Amino acid sequence: MTSAAAVLPASVRDRLEHLIGGEWVGSSGAERISVVSPSTELPVAHVLQGTAADADRAVRAAHDAWPLWAARPVGERIALVRALAAELQRRGDELGVVIATEVGMPRHIAVAAQVRLPATVIERMADVAADHPWEERIGAATVVREPAGVVAAITPWNMPLHQIAAKVAPALIAGCTIVLKPSEVAPLNAFVFAECTQAAGLPAGAFNLVCGNGPGVGEALVTHPLISVVSLTGSVRSGARVAALAAAGVKRVCLELGGKSPNLVLDDADLDAVIPSAIEQAFFNSGQACNALSRLLVPRHVLDEVEERLVAGTRALRVGDPFDDSVHLGPLVSARQRDSVRGHIRAAIDDGARLLTGGPEAPPGLTRGYYQVPTVFSDVVPAMRLGREEVFGPVLAVQPYADEDDAVAIANSTPYGLSGGVWSADVERARRVARRIRSGQVKINGARTRDYLDTPFGGYGLSGLGRELGSSGIDEFVEIKAILG
Repeated sequence: MTSAAAVLPASVRDRLEHLIGGEWVGSSGAERISVVSPSTELPVAHVLQGTAADADRAVRAAHDAWPLWAARPVGERIALVRALAAELQRRGDELGVVIATEVGMPRHIAVAAQVRLPATVIERMADVAADHPWEERIGAATVVREPAGVVAAITPWNMPLHQIAAKVAPALIAGCTIVLKPSEVAPLNAFVFAECTQAAGLPAGAFNLVCGNGPGVGEALVTHPLISVVSLTGSVRSGARVAALAAAGVKRVCLELGGKSPNLVLDDADLDAVIPSAIEQAFFNSGQACNALSRLLVPRHVLDEVEERLVAGTRALRVGDPFDDSVHLGPLVSARQRDSVRGHIRAAIDDGARLLTGGPEAPPGLTRGYYQVPTVFSDVVPAMRLGREEVFGPVLAVQPYADEDDAVAIANSTPYGLSGGVWSADVERARRVARRIRSGQVKINGARTRDYLDTPFGGYGLSGLGRELGSSGIDEFVEIKAILG
């Protein structure tokens, strides 16, 4: 096993400046935020606790840069965004270590999922933009898509670079300028991203970075009169707060929030294919994924077999040091998140769910770090908290059903609607069932979002508003004008 301390790059250091108007500048305040390694529980760096004044400076810099950036031909904007993707790829190994350090995802997975994938997202957005209908004729009218203005991008800690890429790339391509507020829990990767924007040749002020918390910086951005679009990925509570604040200025909001996504196994599905995929899609990133398929719906007549296979597969997962390339899962991101997950597990036990494996504890031998043993419950019904509340941790709920109609009812029994899955030997049958599931995305027979990056991603209900990725993701950052006659 390689120790974290031996491999930390220079990027894991104190970052006591914001990027505003192309310059690295200090804050109007003196407070700092500690960045804590979830595997050691020790601080590894500090960043600035930004202020409302810092946010104002960044927004004004973005607003000053906007006219020239918006006036650039879209082909030039696309070329610069592709250069940004190349810079991310160039620093991929370094960024993998940064994310393993501050998020806790195993390094060997983080390089692919947290760095290479975001770079691919940017490339795919550039590909889509090349064919986007920036101007089209509808009868005798001309419809044009114009840059919306300055964007406030507020991103989470769980898949930080992916969410930065999914907001920044389409916004830049659309002709918007950006102020990014990354999560204060895992902000170091955003500084490397900011350096990549500079190396790629983005003009000063097109991309700005201000660190800080939600009340201090996030709310100042959302309520700023020069912000035109707010794009947030976060909790339902955060999304509702942002929507309420933005409403006063009638700002456009794009909210990618939580999920409690069903993975529906029909009675003709191949369990040899289902079970490994179900484990991966439930426990990826230690379950800290908004689109995790955290509910497995199975026909009651195969419940015993499914439970046996799930227990064996889950117990085979190795949990440990994110710098050990043999582990599958690292720690949860923080003590707060670990305690929240364990609270959900205890509540499930109290509600009568049947614990198959795991529990509210760390794996044996892992006494330091925010580790949680992967946990599976069965006989989870919609009325239970585990059947309707997002856990955001390595906890899978098995829900048996009687027939197809019962399965669809259970799938749609939560207030969320972000993702979902359907398994069947008959693909057309799976697609018919998928149409009945109220969610923004449904995966047939183990399909992965990463293989469909030109399609929209977003949710129904409490899962949010608007869409990311693909052509729909670009349109979140444009105004549409009809020129008649």
